[in-house]
Amino acid sequence: MSDSQRKVVVITGASSGIGEAVARGLAAAGMKVVLGARRIDRLETVVREIRAAGGEAESRALDVADRVEFEAIVAFAEARFGRVDVLVNNAGVMPLSPLAAQKTDEWDQMIDVNIRGVLNGIAAVLPRFQAHGAGHVVNVASVAAYGVWPTTAVYSATKAAVWNITEGLRQEHPEIRTTIISPGVVESELAATITDADTAAYIHEARKVALKPEAIAKAILYAVEQPADVVVNEMIVRPMGGAF
Repeated sequence: MSDSQRKVVVITGASSGIGEAVARGLAAAGMKVVLGARRIDRLETVVREIRAAGGEAESRALDVADRVEFEAIVAFAEARFGRVDVLVNNAGVMPLSPLAAQKTDEWDQMIDVNIRGVLNGIAAVLPRFQAHGAGHVVNVASVAAYGVWPTTAVYSATKAAVWNITEGLRQEHPEIRTTIISPGVVESELAATITDADTAAYIHEARKVALKPEAIAKAILYAVEQPADVVVNEMIVRPMGGAF
């Protein structure tokens, strides 16, 4: 078994969509995966299916905005498998709306999950990676990190923050691998969080051309499987013919 196949990976937002696909894909490649999300029943189902297919998986309830819970899942993975090699910061929310709609609670939610959640993950793994002299942080951003469209102002700001945090981590810690994955439109439950009716209708049309989450999982697997002296720092993965 190769070194990459032996890796222990903590994955957030793993109860559906990209996170679930990443968990299944990395486990199928021989990695040990620890799944975190708020919907523990969904996590348990995914874990059972991974194990039935011959993989190694565990799960734990996780609200990424809670720093204590993030530290706990990383400690759990370490206790169960002996170490943590990779963190996939995938959890995110996307309740798009025009700024004039004044959905300030949703702005706060995006800041808490999309930015604070990523920082909490880095805070949990960074001392461990420093002690080992190695580690890999994969942060899922978005094509929205590179542009703004009507209704995406806050969401784009949070994803641009993910890009900058990841780049800062790369520059400060050359011993740690960092990867930014920026998906275009992907089939997921993200759009279900949109409460503004006009925005929801627009996004529904834009999402008619969308990637399967497995496409992003394959991109992440590619980055994680590279030799220790190779870093895939950034990937943008879009559907052919899509608007985003």
